[in-house]
Amino acid sequence: MTRGLWDREMVAMLLLLALMPMALTWLWFGGAEAVGRLLFVLLISGLWHVIFMLARAQPPSFAGALTGLAVAMLAPQELSLLQLVLGISFGSVMAELIFGGWGRNVLNPATVTIAFLGFGFPAAPWPDFALPVAWAAIPALALGMLLGVMSARLIAGALAVILIAWLADLPIAPVLPAFGVVLALLVTDPVTSASTRTGGWLNGALYGALVTLFAFGWGHGAPVQVAVSAALLAALAAPLLDEIAIALWTARRRRRHG
Repeated sequence: MTRGLWDREMVAMLLLLALMPMALTWLWFGGAEAVGRLLFVLLISGLWHVIFMLARAQPPSFAGALTGLAVAMLAPQELSLLQLVLGISFGSVMAELIFGGWGRNVLNPATVTIAFLGFGFPAAPWPDFALPVAWAAIPALALGMLLGVMSARLIAGALAVILIAWLADLPIAPVLPAFGVVLALLVTDPVTSASTRTGGWLNGALYGALVTLFAFGWGHGAPVQVAVSAALLAALAAPLLDEIAIALWTARRRRRHG
């Protein structure tokens, strides 16, 4: 990921560009509070990136902005500055920077940060999104697919499962806004999602199935909490899904060629 047009930073910049419709809509409806929250999160995330950049003589990365945007939008509300600093530091360092930076990490640092804050401070309320923010996830996902930085198979797999749940009249309506926002911000991360074709379908379908399961059986779970928890488990399963996809491909090849 260091040579040619499609290096790591180009992918990060294109992801930021794809997320702009949703980010700007969120900032518009969130006002000064949202702007201040985003700037603070970007500051803490950026400081850790600078520290590791200097320690390893690495160039600066736009990946920290992706993490900052997701954390600012999805993390529990009414946390103290110290609690936010602890959560961002844990997620950025333990889920990304110690592995060598974005592109080498196993889990999305924003997902780990939000899960850490949610489990560590369970009394903090989860955010609610204005409907225009959720609708803005649609152009964000479309732009990500058009630019080639979000997996169309993963998105289609997630939407297919949610559509089936909707047609089956399962109680998923309250979580749909969070489902779309988390899909765009966390699940479609090209680093931590499945990388094979079949794995992409399975990864998206698993995320949609987990959101449906949690919405149906997690009585007191907030919509964002449900969607982030599903994103975390789907990311943990991504390597296994790729292994399943490779095993299926190998079995088909053996049947054809002996």
